[in-house]
Amino acid sequence: MMSTRVDLTLSIPAQPADGTAVVTPEELRIQNYTGMVYHFRHDSMAGTYIDFPGHIKETADGFDAANYPMGKLFRVEATVIHLDRAGGSGAVTAAELAAACPKPFRGQALVLNALGARRFDAIESRSVWLGRDARRWIIERNIHLLVSDIYESKTLEGVFLDLFGAGITTVCLPINLSALTTPYVRLTALPVRFETVTQLPCRVVAELIQA
Repeated sequence: MMSTRVDLTLSIPAQPADGTAVVTPEELRIQNYTGMVYHFRHDSMAGTYIDFPGHIKETADGFDAANYPMGKLFRVEATVIHLDRAGGSGAVTAAELAAACPKPFRGQALVLNALGARRFDAIESRSVWLGRDARRWIIERNIHLLVSDIYESKTLEGVFLDLFGAGITTVCLPINLSALTTPYVRLTALPVRFETVTQLPCRVVAELIQA
């Protein structure tokens, strides 16, 4: 069985368009060589990032980036759903997810590519979102990891509250989802092991499962 890897991670620019320094390099002279040390300054939603249920205080389950089980983030089998929603098209429904879902549903993770070839930043922010019945459908799959290019609406309908309450960890602002050409993949989403931190950037890679 062969696998092809697709990087789903949006990189964090060293200096965004507004000129704010995110990464400041420093040269450190040591004997006969110069070491490079980097100082980082960014928030927890920089680039592609992961939210553990504890990101919302009311759904905290005691896990953070340091103690969350690695086995639940490393090469987790996932089903991939592709839609082609345009910006401003509103709530995604359970019926849409069920119709587009490969059969059978496999794994303990789900990748939802709701926007087709569009990136999350190619549409009006939060103009496509997970409707209440769609959230219920996702929760009923008994997954613990969701990678999606859509989540909440502008009116904040409680998407994350529902998902975190069901023990689902989410990955936000992924890219290249339309490059996943197989119905099933293996997901790896590994953040740095920061103690007590429940939201932070992470590297996300999908391995295509070839028939």
